[in-house]
Amino acid sequence: MSNVFLIGPMGSGKTTIGQKLALRLGLDFHDTDQEIQDRTGVNISLIFEIEGEEGFRERESRVLNELTAADQVLIATGGGAVLRECNRKWLRERGVVIYLQASIEQQLSRLRQDKSRPLIQLQDRQAKLIELAKQREPLYAELADFTFPARNRSVDQSVERISDVLQKNHSGGTNTTQANTND
Repeated sequence: MSNVFLIGPMGSGKTTIGQKLALRLGLDFHDTDQEIQDRTGVNISLIFEIEGEEGFRERESRVLNELTAADQVLIATGGGAVLRECNRKWLRERGVVIYLQASIEQQLSRLRQDKSRPLIQLQDRQAKLIELAKQREPLYAELADFTFPARNRSVDQSVERISDVLQKNHSGGTNTTQANTND
């Protein structure tokens, strides 16, 4: 297996699942948001405050281009990484793309204490998450090689399920594009 890229909304588990999945698959793990923070020395909220979303997206694209060009990596992308066509092109061409789906209710529950995500530091988080979903979900679905709906699974169960599907499809199983793993 060469590269695996996790896409999906904030709170879908990309970082948490990605770290364990990378270990299981023997890949190097990278989180694009963390990489941006490490390189700039400041948090994402401050980048948004100073440079706006467009400035952040430019940084995100540079990091994503560099990381996706490597081999043997698993990358957890930011929720909005799919907004730029160049990012979608790199993800599509350089690895297997996995869409981790999460409902608005799951996101609200998982992010209720989160103070670090600038796009949801609002009174009405639900309205913002709905707005983001309308914009981004079609892009996630179009880009995904495999879709994994969030269920009442533990992180370890999710990692096992994703790993099984990836290894089955990598080792001569059917190469199904847009496979939905609803079971």
